[in-house]
Amino acid sequence: MRLRLVSWNIHKGIGGIDRRYDLERVIQVLLDQQPDIALLQEVTEGMPSSRFHDQAEILGESLDLPHLAYGREHRFRMGGYGNLILSRFPLTDLHHGDLTVGWRKKRGFISARSHVRHAGHTRSVVLFNLHLGLAGSERAAQLGRFLECHPFAGLHARTPIVLGGDLNDLWGSLGPRFLSPVGFSRAGSLSNTFPAALPLRPLDGIFVRGDVRAAACGPRRTALTRAASDHLPLTAELELLVSEEEISRT
Repeated sequence: MRLRLVSWNIHKGIGGIDRRYDLERVIQVLLDQQPDIALLQEVTEGMPSSRFHDQAEILGESLDLPHLAYGREHRFRMGGYGNLILSRFPLTDLHHGDLTVGWRKKRGFISARSHVRHAGHTRSVVLFNLHLGLAGSERAAQLGRFLECHPFAGLHARTPIVLGGDLNDLWGSLGPRFLSPVGFSRAGSLSNTFPAALPLRPLDGIFVRGDVRAAACGPRRTALTRAASDHLPLTAELELLVSEEEISRT
């Protein structure tokens, strides 16, 4: 089973160069990629700076990705923003986890199980969409907490898992330090994604574990992706491996 997944911090729909709000640019980038699943960060709801748009609803309808899981991380007097999973396939087991460390900015993750359908079969893949903090010690504490929490800690080693998001991984060290020891591998090579106009840091990442493989993964560098957000999107081509225990006839 093949699956295309995009992970992207859309920066609330505000351009990384012109600082102009234009959600249509985000939509067009994602339409060009045609993902089956999108893990998006900094998605707004009811904020004045985003024209009070419900971006999760707009993006889902525009991209024909009808199944969604949204976790608002930041709440203001008017509106807020957070992490979003969009899927072409049904989502179950939705969960929001708090990764906030002390007095620092609120951070968290959203998870869901996507039931991928292909050629008369259904296979589930567990998705984790994270947005980590800015300080190294903060990210270490957050990943340590994540690896011990529900639902991740209870998953079987062969369960297909995709973890993606804005990890604020300045040096590309989080994978080797925290994720590789528990069975994850990076999808594709370490790639710079920030700032979008001239990428210098590999802040974003996609990792896989269990019965899923990454056939290819990398950032999309076009005039539009450089303009639409301050991060470049990462697109991964994934293959879900066949397992008799996980596959059921539909």
